[in-house]
Amino acid sequence: MSSIQQSPVECVYEGRAQLGEGPSWLPHEKKVLWVDIEKSLVHLFDPQTRANQTFDVGCHVGCAVPSRRGDVLIATAKGFGQLNRSSGQVTWITNPESHLPGNRFNDGKADPAGRFWAGSLPYAEDSPAGGLYVLDERRVSRKALNDVTISNGLAWSGDHRTMYYIDTPTMRVDAFDFDPATSSISNRRTVIRVPEGVGYPDGMAIDDEGMLWVGMWDGWAVLRWDPRTGRQIDKVELPVARVTACCFGGENRDELYLTSATTRLDAATLAKQPLAGGLFRVKLGVKGPPPFEYIG
Repeated sequence: MSSIQQSPVECVYEGRAQLGEGPSWLPHEKKVLWVDIEKSLVHLFDPQTRANQTFDVGCHVGCAVPSRRGDVLIATAKGFGQLNRSSGQVTWITNPESHLPGNRFNDGKADPAGRFWAGSLPYAEDSPAGGLYVLDERRVSRKALNDVTISNGLAWSGDHRTMYYIDTPTMRVDAFDFDPATSSISNRRTVIRVPEGVGYPDGMAIDDEGMLWVGMWDGWAVLRWDPRTGRQIDKVELPVARVTACCFGGENRDELYLTSATTRLDAATLAKQPLAGGLFRVKLGVKGPPPFEYIG
């Protein structure tokens, strides 16, 4: 089921990531920033050379976003930090969940105003003990949402007035009114309900047509949804079950990069998907915007 043109899916880096996540295209460098959460690694992949630079940040790292200063902001099991790409050193900023040692940060992105959003989850993934936070330009964090179980995908509409959000166990994509001046959100509503049998909604990207691309955990695919109608309109199948997240990149912004995972899969299952944990790419007949950068 595909109404848009696509090239064959290619594994560009056989990283065997334990929990690959959060790809982000860096247009000035033409590289992909991504993480392996459970190996505590931040990666920088060069599609031209196929080289993959790695930074060990010393704790589980849920996401990494580019900064206008040229460094990388991360959200981790120790809270928010700044990774110096030259030295590999992490400077810790703040940990809004220091009182919750059973939690860690998960997916996150910079918003259109340049503030860093990241959500958390309890390691047990069995209760709404997580939250969604914003780190502002002064490096002060505030909590934007309570009662989150597995905080995941984020995306903003082209006019920057709508924020889309996934808390995976809800099997929904929700939308909020978004104020770029303050990064405040309001008027939460559900725009997509994911049916059973297609996997669990994980990371998310938006294309220039306003459609949402959602990586499907245990779904062997990334699905394209129309948030105006709630309908699934496209599907790109992958040779791995645990598709986690995606971003648009490439010279013409028409390539989708996708991360995947091997975590909690037994040897027999992994033998059937030898590319699990790899970084994938598919060229599409649609473009997507570059990522926003953190401004603080």
